[in-house]
Amino acid sequence: MLNTKLFPENGGNHRSSHHCCCFVHQETSHAVHAGMMADMYVRLNSCRSYVYNIARAVDKGHVSNKDCAAAILYAAENATKVALDSIQCLGGNGYINDYPTGRLLRDAKLYEIGAGTQEIRKMIIGRSINAQYLYSK
Repeated sequence: MLNTKLFPENGGNHRSSHHCCCFVHQETSHAVHAGMMADMYVRLNSCRSYVYNIARAVDKGHVSNKDCAAAILYAAENATKVALDSIQCLGGNGYINDYPTGRLLRDAKLYEIGAGTQEIRKMIIGRSINAQYLYSK
């Protein structure tokens, strides 16, 4: 679900952060951007793991609307955060068409609002939890 173009080891292609990551070349700036990229990497892999785990459960016949909606909700929110952080890392270059970050942000935002909004997904999760714990005695 998440686009992996920011991480070359996952099959994507990107320009090196040393080439274009920031306009101010200071040691503290590189450390901040390294931390942001580490956070993006963690978000990407946690979303991937969660989505694959839900997909395995669905393959085994354990289908749950709550889990599917939660996976989409979590992955879509984190995709937007990762795209915004990548634009911030690139600075002014993040907005121009030479880098795919602007398109990635638009795509990530579409995951949030397309095929049902985040509020509808939260409503599905809430109803399922209420049905499971409140109404079953």
